Amino acid sequence: MKLVAGNSNRALAEEISGYLDVPLAQCQVRRFADQEIFIEIQENMRGEDAFILQSTSYPANDHLMELLILIDALRRSSARRITAVLPYFGYARQDRKPGPRTPISAKLVSNLITHAGADRVLTLDLHAGQIQGFFDIPTDNLFAAPVMTRDIKERYVQGNLMVVSPDVGGVVRARALAKRIDAPLAIVDKRRERPGESEVMNIIGDVAGRDCILVDDIVDSGGTLCNAADALLAKGATSVTAYITHGVLSGGAVARIAASRLKELVITNSIEPTAAVVSAPNIRVISIAPLMGEAVNRTALEKSVSSLFN
Repeated sequence: MKLVAGNSNRALAEEISGYLDVPLAQCQVRRFADQEIFIEIQENMRGEDAFILQSTSYPANDHLMELLILIDALRRSSARRITAVLPYFGYARQDRKPGPRTPISAKLVSNLITHAGADRVLTLDLHAGQIQGFFDIPTDNLFAAPVMTRDIKERYVQGNLMVVSPDVGGVVRARALAKRIDAPLAIVDKRRERPGESEVMNIIGDVAGRDCILVDDIVDSGGTLCNAADALLAKGATSVTAYITHGVLSGGAVARIAASRLKELVITNSIEPTAAVVSAPNIRVISIAPLMGEAVNRTALEKSVSSLFN
């Protein structure tokens, strides 16, 4: 096995390397004066089972291009098999045509990864499960639910929890977590009554006196989470904590979360946390390195990956 890391999330790559007790391969990633990416892998890769550790997070285009060039470099180095390990798969929110003359960018990126020469993809909590079908190569979609479940059980008293989906589209994800911690499920139904008016949030389920756990795959601006927290507390919830897999947190999201009524926002390190995230008083980061490392190990040994989630 060979582990090759790009620049998107070096800290997570080193954690996975430590878990597997396999050093990261010597690899030089640099830029020419005009910002073209140049990559040189400085170890023999012939016949190796190579795993590229690279999230396509901000700046998404740069990190995606790094991934594609790394795949091409490994293919031309005669690696036996190339697995693209994407803790965060960017462009996943563009998985359908919301209107005329718009792209399905998730499919385009899937094609790019496949045609660059990847033999397999390993990713975490895709925004939409059907994106697995966009790839013409084997694709394993891992779930952060076991990591979140362990953290929730360590920090909360069972019996008073309520898992909440922040929208109707996330019900399946929220129900899966609710089943793991044996908690009931509520749903935030948001709608805009008239154009130009703010969204009205209705809560489906009785949250009064409950410690609510909001569950989602991506937090970007943070607006929906903050509004959902306000709506839950208005309905009598004792506290509101959010467990989100991918902390995109763009723009003023960190300041918005810090000033919100959320007790805590818990995210994974699928995207490398910024200094603002690390210093935020109510944002906490949990590691997915053991989960990703074990999935990489099982893939290399041709063992079951799905049994991680049974």
